[in-house]
Amino acid sequence: MPHPDDSALPGGTVDVLLIGGGIMSATLGTLLQEVQPDLKIAVFERLSDVALESSNAWNNAGTGHAALCELNYMPEGKDGSVDPAKAVSINEQFQQSRQLWSSLVAEGVLDQPSTFINSTPHMTFVRGEKDVAYLKRRYEALKDQPLFAGIQYSEDSRVIHQWAPLLMKKRRKGEPFAATRVPAGTDVDFGALTRQLFAHLADNGADVRINTEVRRLKRLADGTWRVKYRRTVGRTPGEIRAKFVFVGAGGWALKLLQRSGIPEIKGYGVFPIGGQFLKTTNPAIVAQHKAKVYSQASVGAPPMSVPHLDTRVVDGEASLLFGPFATFSPKFLKTGSWFDIVGQVRPGNLGPMLKVAWDNPSLITYLVGELLKNHRKKVDSLRVFVPTAKDEDWEIIQAGQRAQVMKKDPEKGGILQFGTEVVTGADGTIAGLLGASPGASTAASIMLGLMKTCFPDRIKEWEPRLRELIPSYGESLNGRPKVAERAVTETAKTLALTA
Repeated sequence: MPHPDDSALPGGTVDVLLIGGGIMSATLGTLLQEVQPDLKIAVFERLSDVALESSNAWNNAGTGHAALCELNYMPEGKDGSVDPAKAVSINEQFQQSRQLWSSLVAEGVLDQPSTFINSTPHMTFVRGEKDVAYLKRRYEALKDQPLFAGIQYSEDSRVIHQWAPLLMKKRRKGEPFAATRVPAGTDVDFGALTRQLFAHLADNGADVRINTEVRRLKRLADGTWRVKYRRTVGRTPGEIRAKFVFVGAGGWALKLLQRSGIPEIKGYGVFPIGGQFLKTTNPAIVAQHKAKVYSQASVGAPPMSVPHLDTRVVDGEASLLFGPFATFSPKFLKTGSWFDIVGQVRPGNLGPMLKVAWDNPSLITYLVGELLKNHRKKVDSLRVFVPTAKDEDWEIIQAGQRAQVMKKDPEKGGILQFGTEVVTGADGTIAGLLGASPGASTAASIMLGLMKTCFPDRIKEWEPRLRELIPSYGESLNGRPKVAERAVTETAKTLALTA
């Protein structure tokens, strides 16, 4: 388990230093420890425990993002066409995470599956003739894809009522609507998963340190990194050397990568967007909804703000969340600094950030509109999903901060990028992750790519163990229907999920 005291921190040189106690660091550390158990690994987390920021269960919606219901992974083309390629790619990546978790459960690394993952059907619900026509085309494009086997489509209110009763009660007659449903969806408690992975890392020799904030990073002549840190309790300074550094510090990854001085981070900036959810634990309401239901985003809204009504299972207790509702804070993390947004400005990223602001007025309008919504207005938005929703049954909870990537673009000057991006130093001795969704769900795939880039001389010898952990490593599942079916069935059995 993480060290809770002020005892001596590791000295000398470690092979791997992971900065940040979230799901990305936990996944990378686990993979590296599995393929090379003798690696000396240290983890620094500045807060009082791991998984307190974006990976915390209440700081995200807990969706196992597999593109089963999220429309932003399959946008409609100008000619009305829909291309399943991105959705299939996201699903492939999620299957790698599922396989890793399944292997770790089988080997006793992770606890009972229900402590971090539960079956929850994934649905999409749309209204209006235009969106109904789009959803039908999306369904037709996906129904024959092996990784989307079992997807269902209906425009029948009686069928949709069976799937999700809350959506259809007192729904206006004559209104066009449609829904898709995939029984094999999941709800994931990434906080519990992260804590279990770090506990296993610590039990097997990794030095997992909380209350330890990294302040400076410098590349030395011998190729190692000198990392200066400070204890957040007592303010005691210290330093450590590392052969490889991964910065998985959420929104603060940008700050630390800038401090490292690597030229690859030039031109990058981040725009912080916070979120709130409406939550209910009323048993009578929770019992009527077991699904994650996504819909279309509002005009000008970022993809992370697509409205959805979710079943959540956290610490064995079921609840419902609806949202997110965007908030704004200059902080890159919930526990960040009020100066984060201005402190990131450098000559190399000022131009791209100004261009993003100029090109995205609808995003600003959307954020202002969201900030003006009071509790009743938020429940009014919920009533689009649940016509019978009552104000008093729902409370507002604050979710996490997401730092959306802004970067240089050769054509537009600067773009706002939704998704995740790994920034790696030229020599492969440092890397960091920027961005948000679907990061946590696809952590295994992202970290496998990082290992290939940063450890090119070792990846070949590691691959046999990686294939034991993730059988589809390096291969496509969707192009091999029988293999895909077997992989999904086997992980479902181990993780106690609906196949």
